[in-house]
Amino acid sequence: MRFAVPHPIPYQGSKRRLASAILSYIPADRYRRLVEPFAGSAAVTLAAASRQLFSRYLLGDALEPLARLWSLAVETPAALADAYENMWERGKQRPLEAFYEIRAEFNIDRDPAKLLYLLARCVKNAVRFNPAGEFNQSPDRRRTGKLPGTLRGELQGAHRALTGRCAVVAGDFSALIEAAREGDFFYLDPPYQGTSGGRDPRYFSSVSRDRIVDALETLNRKRVPFLLSYDGSCGDRSYGAALPARIARRILLDAGRSSQATLNGRAERTVESLYVSRQFSL
Repeated sequence: MRFAVPHPIPYQGSKRRLASAILSYIPADRYRRLVEPFAGSAAVTLAAASRQLFSRYLLGDALEPLARLWSLAVETPAALADAYENMWERGKQRPLEAFYEIRAEFNIDRDPAKLLYLLARCVKNAVRFNPAGEFNQSPDRRRTGKLPGTLRGELQGAHRALTGRCAVVAGDFSALIEAAREGDFFYLDPPYQGTSGGRDPRYFSSVSRDRIVDALETLNRKRVPFLLSYDGSCGDRSYGAALPARIARRILLDAGRSSQATLNGRAERTVESLYVSRQFSL
C-alpha cells in the first residue's frame, strides 16, 4: 500500500527515500512511541505517522530554531505557511539580496520561519553554520524554493499526521536517551562519520562516535530497541567505520544513485548502513 507522506521541511540527508525500508524493520503494534532525537526533516517519523505505526511521537534536535520550527508545523501550520509565503514573495524580485537579508536577520533573531525559508532556498537544502554559530550557507541560484501553495499543503499534511500525538523538544540527544522507557522505539540519524568534523563541521552540533556508542549501549541496557543510520559509502568512498558488532546488527541499504556524482559525470550509487539493535528479534 502506498502512503502519501508529507515532506514540509527540506533537509540534506533526509531519509525520505529510505523511510519505507527503514520502517520495515520495526515490528507492527509492539511499541507505543517513536523517538527521533536528530529530527532534521523527520522523514521517518512522518512516514511512521502516515502509516499509524505508533500512538505517540517525540522529536528532538540540538538546533533550537529547528525544534521550534517543528512545533509550529505541528501546532500552527497556517501561520507558518503565511510567514514563508511573505518571505518567498519578498524574494521574487531580488532573490539573492532577499536571501542574504533574511539570513542576516535569522542570525540575530533565530526565527524558525526564517530557517524554513533558508532551508528551502539554500544550496542542496544543506544547513551550514560557521564557528560563531551563524547560518552561513549560500543561496541556490537555480531554484527559488518550494512554491508557497505546495509548502502549505505539505505543512497541513504534517499537521494532520502529528497533531495531538507529537511532542517536540530542543536539546542534546543524550537527555532523550536517558529518559528512554519501556514501550519506546528509537530511530537515530545523527551527522554521519566523516561529515561533522575538521575544517568543514557542517552541522550546528557534531556528535562523536564514542557518544553514539555510549548512547546505543545505554539503550541496550534499558532494553529499548533502536534503529540507527550512521555511515555509508558512495562509489569507492566510505563515510566512517562500522560500529562494533556487539552493539547492533548492520544492514546495508541501497540509497540510489548519487546526485552529486551525477552532476560530476560519474555513475555512482550510495549505500547507507542501518544498525538494528541485536537483543530484539526485529
